[in-house]
Amino acid sequence: MSQHQAAATLPIYRTDEVRRIESLAQSSAEAPRLMERAGSAGAELAREVMADSRKPVLVFAGPGNNGGDAFVVARHLKQSWHRVRLVFTGERAKLSADAAAAFGAWEAAGGETLAAPPRDAFRTPGLIVDGLFGVGLERDISGGYTQVVAAMNASGVPVLALDIPSGLHADSGRVLGSAVRARHTITFIALKPGLLTLDGPDHCGELHTRDLGLNVEAMLAPQGRTLGCAVLTGVLPPRPLNSHKGTFGNVGIVGGAGGMTGAALLAARAALKLGAGRVYAGFVGPDAPGLDSCQPELMLRPAQDVLAMDALSCLVLGPGLSQSGEAMLCVEQALALDVPLVVDADALNLIGTHARLQDSCRARRAATVITPHPAEAARLSGTSTGEVQNDRVRAALWLAERYRAITALKGVGTVVATPDKTYDINTSGNPGLASAGMGDVLSGILGALIAQGAQAANATRAAVHVHGLAADRCRQQLGGPVGMTASEVTDAARDILNGAIYSAGTPR
Repeated sequence: MSQHQAAATLPIYRTDEVRRIESLAQSSAEAPRLMERAGSAGAELAREVMADSRKPVLVFAGPGNNGGDAFVVARHLKQSWHRVRLVFTGERAKLSADAAAAFGAWEAAGGETLAAPPRDAFRTPGLIVDGLFGVGLERDISGGYTQVVAAMNASGVPVLALDIPSGLHADSGRVLGSAVRARHTITFIALKPGLLTLDGPDHCGELHTRDLGLNVEAMLAPQGRTLGCAVLTGVLPPRPLNSHKGTFGNVGIVGGAGGMTGAALLAARAALKLGAGRVYAGFVGPDAPGLDSCQPELMLRPAQDVLAMDALSCLVLGPGLSQSGEAMLCVEQALALDVPLVVDADALNLIGTHARLQDSCRARRAATVITPHPAEAARLSGTSTGEVQNDRVRAALWLAERYRAITALKGVGTVVATPDKTYDINTSGNPGLASAGMGDVLSGILGALIAQGAQAANATRAAVHVHGLAADRCRQQLGGPVGMTASEVTDAARDILNGAIYSAGTPR
């Protein structure tokens, strides 16, 4: 995704929504055909990304409209004096009217068509254009297509995918048997969920969006959007000079059972460093520490003492909580409090396995935010981790509606869903976040933003994005994601939030 796109919040549409937009566009008498505009945009990007224009371009055109786009790309490249080899894997008689017209225009321009790639096809090109399958693919790739995809991926040649890498499911991001790993993906009309979550980011390379001259949001209001740096703008105002620690709220953290005190401390430190005025860490079990020597500003208490406080601005429940009887009691008490609540880790596991806790969660009046990873989401929904991952957007929306809670389904492309059936997909973060304690830090950041007055849904979007941005900054500083720690992410997140509040520029 380009730097500009990563900063903005962009609309996301599922396949059926894209089809509705296409239908509306094609019914307009003055609108040029979308396929021609898509192919022209693809050819323009191909010319930009080719390292050596003297090398030929290898174009694969599949049996559907994605193949039609590829015919147009090939024609435009040939007309700009590129050497183009086009392989068509479908049947001409079965092409749609638009794709058949594009095929005819390619031939009229003097283009030659191959039924299969020649032996040397993957050795000589400067670019491969993937137009095999588009957003309509629902079945696993098989047969000869599997071999073509494997050859593309093994060639070492940069691949430009049209609309979506072939083999990637547009709505979920799951791989359908096998999928192209592109260096660049140019997606048409708008972003699709599968480009942004699950396996999508590993297969898309750099994302480029072309709306083809359509005002898509005026044509169909989007249910989903990306989370970019713009979500940090205004999440918290600059601090007045006339303020004190009470101005910025009190965060309670409840968790930290025996052997897991570090989880509660990481969450508490994150809440403090992201701006909460006071942070109380409440520990389950008899071996709770009396002092955090690394962060003595924290106030450490037994869990029951924190739950009994009447001045909390936000409660974070779950980091290191365990699933003991005492933990169960803490969850019951927390759900009954009239205070914004962030629920994570073992608190989610307890709710997922006890119907009465689920009822209590749904009955809450104060804001509730849940932050499950896929396995926790599976317990909350009574399904499997695989089912959750097969459609992360649908799973997050279901959880948000079921529990009447803002839901942050963690993972590649974290999905933030709200009970009003809207969702956002995060665009920041990297594999360095696959490390112990990262979720605890996220819950602490989220608690701090809510305590300082951010509305719960906005706080969740901002917390998720700043958490990923902080990991991206750490990756840059460390030279890679290996060995990144949750504590390092906390400090980077503080810097980014300050920059968002006090800098006129885009936070980096």
